[in-house]
Amino acid sequence: QHRTIRVWLKRDSGQYWPSIYHTMSSPCSAMAYHHDSRRIFVGQDNGAIMEFHISEDFNKMNFVKTYPAHQNRVSAITFCLTSEWVISTGHDKCISWMCTRSGSMLGRHYFTSWASCLQYDHETRHAFVGDYSGQITLLKLEQNTCSIITTLKGHEGSITSLWWDPVQRLLFSGASDHSIIMWDIGGRKGRTLLLQGHHDKVQAICYIQLTRQLVSCSADGGIAVWNMDISREEAPQWLESDSCQKCEQPFFWNIKQMWDTKTLGLRQHHCRKCGQAVCGKCSTKRSSYPIMGFEFQVRVCDSCFESIKDEDRTSLATFHEGKHNISHMSMDISRGLMVTCGSDRIVKIWDMTPVVGCSLATGFSSR
Repeated sequence: QHRTIRVWLKRDSGQYWPSIYHTMSSPCSAMAYHHDSRRIFVGQDNGAIMEFHISEDFNKMNFVKTYPAHQNRVSAITFCLTSEWVISTGHDKCISWMCTRSGSMLGRHYFTSWASCLQYDHETRHAFVGDYSGQITLLKLEQNTCSIITTLKGHEGSITSLWWDPVQRLLFSGASDHSIIMWDIGGRKGRTLLLQGHHDKVQAICYIQLTRQLVSCSADGGIAVWNMDISREEAPQWLESDSCQKCEQPFFWNIKQMWDTKTLGLRQHHCRKCGQAVCGKCSTKRSSYPIMGFEFQVRVCDSCFESIKDEDRTSLATFHEGKHNISHMSMDISRGLMVTCGSDRIVKIWDMTPVVGCSLATGFSSR
């Protein structure tokens, strides 16, 4: 926010010190770094994206060019080396893709809400864009145009983070509704898995394909590692009914049945396990059900509560405390290292190998 970019190098003392301290013309809002070419793209509040090239010793940063990508804050950037495209989303409700050779705009597509996050499949040129309305749009980008493939709707809050796994063709989305959804894009069956274990908005996610684990971070500092290498159950669709599907008592909008039975209407609830519409008297119990993604206790009907065994309540995720309000997260999967940035302006580096598998089993190299 104070318009600076820094490159931190680890010194012989073990301490990190900035080797580059560069001030921008506008606050920085998004960043993409391409490791092999050492090219860095920085999005700003004014809508521009600036490209720099970092020297081999990471002690110098040379300006390359500015891209007039957006009319408002840049929210996400990705760089595709094969096509030489820089693709970005912004608060001007659009995705843009630009040629890094010429610096010219190739195409734009507008949405009805702020575009908040972006993932891109380099091989198929498919872009996934999450927005503030809670919708994810799948686009096919061409040289100067694009086409909408589908839209994904499942979250009740704005999309805050996306992660695309091109190997299994899985899309993971995190949102301000505290939940994560796994979308099985490759399966073509519309299969979705719901994961609920955070108590604040999900700020960042990373799927480790090698170990079938998902790492997620939330604004309250929670870090979760989800085991995705098991057969999980889909959460059911919520059923609609004018009366409780257990005791048949009318809900409060069912005026006819209330009049006929001379009873007062009840409030409608839903069992998270079977999806049935039930009243409060028929859903007095709460239970976790990790195989369906419910890591903390949720409302279930009394009959479903009886069907859940103690072993069914065994957690399928591990939870850790980041001890700062996490704004951003990035993982170096090859070394099992994670970086979190907090709203407290502190950057933390984590050794994740104890919780994401030992180095021998996962192929992580030693630090």
